[in-house]
Amino acid sequence: MTFDNYSPADFFDEMIDENGNCREYCLPLMGAINKIPQKKLAQLKHSTDKAQLSIGMTFNVYHDNKGIEKILPLDLIPRVIDGKEWKILDKGLQQRIKTLNLFLDDIYHEGKIVKDKVIPKDLVYSSQDFLKPCMGLNPPKKVWCHITGSDLVRDKNGTLFVLEDNLRCPSGVSYMLENREIIKNAFSKVFTQMGVRPVLDYSSKLRNMLAELSLKSDPTIAVLTPGIYNSAYFEHSYLAQQMGVELVTGSDLIVKDKKVYMQTTHGLEQLDVIYRRIDDKFLDPLTFNKESMLGIPGIFEAYTAGNVALANAPGTGVADDKAVYAYVPRMIKYYLNEDPIIQNVPTYLCREKQDLKYVLENIAQLVIKETNAAGGYGMLIGPKSTKKEQALFYDKVKRNPKNYIAQPTLSLSTVPTLTDTTVNPRHVDLRPYILYGQNIEVVPGALTRVALKEGSLVVNSSQGGGCKDTWVLYDKS
Repeated sequence: MTFDNYSPADFFDEMIDENGNCREYCLPLMGAINKIPQKKLAQLKHSTDKAQLSIGMTFNVYHDNKGIEKILPLDLIPRVIDGKEWKILDKGLQQRIKTLNLFLDDIYHEGKIVKDKVIPKDLVYSSQDFLKPCMGLNPPKKVWCHITGSDLVRDKNGTLFVLEDNLRCPSGVSYMLENREIIKNAFSKVFTQMGVRPVLDYSSKLRNMLAELSLKSDPTIAVLTPGIYNSAYFEHSYLAQQMGVELVTGSDLIVKDKKVYMQTTHGLEQLDVIYRRIDDKFLDPLTFNKESMLGIPGIFEAYTAGNVALANAPGTGVADDKAVYAYVPRMIKYYLNEDPIIQNVPTYLCREKQDLKYVLENIAQLVIKETNAAGGYGMLIGPKSTKKEQALFYDKVKRNPKNYIAQPTLSLSTVPTLTDTTVNPRHVDLRPYILYGQNIEVVPGALTRVALKEGSLVVNSSQGGGCKDTWVLYDKS
């Protein structure tokens, strides 16, 4: 296998520079790939698929009526990030998460940022993810967003931008961990040679962070899952197993005297910390959605009484609203008096008259996003869309402008990816994971999602995307 015909065209490629040369820190990996015969690569690809299936690394796509569990295709060629660049990214993400936590604590208490008109009042308090029952809430140690997965992309110059923040139930970390095990075995020699930073201590760090939320020295911890039919169920069970904690559903739990108990064969056992993978509104039918069959009646009261800790805290969803996202740079300046280390993708708020006019006039060139949608849904990629699709979104945006934002179509960076016949460039994004306990820690790795279809910019697993192992190198400077 060679890179002789590899051509990233006008995109920023993360292995090959603008002169067609391999970036210095990627040279050992390219050399290793070039030595592997085509047939051997095909065998390795088959082995990775079997490895994923054997450990149950599958997910369901809700709109797929076939109901077939799928693997998230893992590409053999890892993405490499230089240690010097990661150092900057680490600082930028810490700055951003600290700010978002301050924002959440502010809006659920005094609302100074709203009173000072840094962000519109109605944008925050009319958001469907702003939860009135959380007003005045004080999470343990004043941390709201314990686990965050922010999505980053590069433009054609190689500059990294934050595309969106995921503070509710960010998924994908199990793939980051298992992808590492699979790819490290395939490239063991070059993995050691290049000095790749480890990620396999994530589960122990997650458990320690969760334990710190309790006043008890040895708290009982559980992962709360919606159940086996949830698309991320593999991840829920995987993390519970890796941390050595219980995996529970709402039907396993009961609230008595404002305390949460787990039903076991030995009777009731009190839970001290719950890593919830259920959305806010389904968490407690007595407080939020009364029709929820997934939650636990009374758990919010137990939480506000301080008898159980929840990660992430209820109410965090408002901070990853796509319209609120546009104001994060201003939040950083407001709360920290600092300039953003990592910028947002330029964003047009359709709720604002001038922005709306521009978006409607240039809909064919922009990416239009529904503010409360996720997973690649509720979105129009202008340059890739038909006239009919553009007309449909034109009407949607004009009818309900507050529900939409727009961004320029970025020429996402590419990474060499194994296709049926050879190595070709494919577009990627990056989802690092951040833990917020006593300190903020950015895990030195990430889930790289890759658009496997030629020319596609949509990397979501539900839309036919795949993934890669992400090798963050030690900073040798």
